[in-house]
Amino acid sequence: MTVINFENIALTDAERQPCEVWTRVMGYHRPVSEFNRGKKSEYYSRKCFTESKAVLHIDNSSESCACAAE
Repeated sequence: MTVINFENIALTDAERQPCEVWTRVMGYHRPVSEFNRGKKSEYYSRKCFTESKAVLHIDNSSESCACAAE
């Protein structure tokens, strides 16, 4: 069995594989690299959704919510 020590692996920028980021826009997927400046700016200012944070927010805010009494 061969053991690979990943700590000693170092790549130069020329050896790295570029990663293309795609996102869903208006119902279809498109690479971010093809966006115009305004759409790229909008994309990079987005905040990532985290389900655990959303659930915690719902749990903490349900006590003061007016609709929770209904």
